[in-house]
Amino acid sequence: MTPRGVVLLTDRLVARGDLVDVVAGAVRGGVRWVVLREKDLPRAERAALAVDLRAVLTQAGGTLIVAGPDPLDGDAVHLPAAGPYPPPAVGLVGRSCHAAAELARLGTEDYVTLSPVWPTRSKPGYGPPLRPDGLRDLIRRSPVPVLALGGIETPEQVTACVDAGAVGVAVLGAVMRAADPTAVAATLTSVFATRTPISDAWPEETT
Repeated sequence: MTPRGVVLLTDRLVARGDLVDVVAGAVRGGVRWVVLREKDLPRAERAALAVDLRAVLTQAGGTLIVAGPDPLDGDAVHLPAAGPYPPPAVGLVGRSCHAAAELARLGTEDYVTLSPVWPTRSKPGYGPPLRPDGLRDLIRRSPVPVLALGGIETPEQVTACVDAGAVGVAVLGAVMRAADPTAVAATLTSVFATRTPISDAWPEETT
């Protein structure tokens, strides 16, 4: 199955509290997909964090995706636009994309993120932002399901991304910086209970 709904990206440096606790709160709010970033950590520490996060997600039927080519003893990775090509042979592979040329390079990836949709505090100056119209145009060009990423903090923004054809949204700051991650996650995930992506041409898949 490919990621859908609200996908949480981790950042322990901006999280308001212990990272595992913040993720657990988001899971209580309905998040079922989490991307472990924290690339500055030594592998052993990052692998231990992956174990803790998988335990939280497994209880809710969720999945941990690891940013980078090393799945940390798991089976799901999310890769940067720059590589590696071809992607590693694991169960689930996502890739970050920002333009049509990057979409054209895709091979066996299962999904992509398209960013930034809006300006983002996590990467100030990164862009220019796609906005919903630019997102819609790139989604039409994508051969795989798309998650919208960048500056998404409100239900209205989630709705705009879904209306543009995204099957989900990837969020970081909205949840990581939240005083109540459960409430924020519940508010954002509730959008998907009532709306279906208009370009939902990609059926649910098993990997």
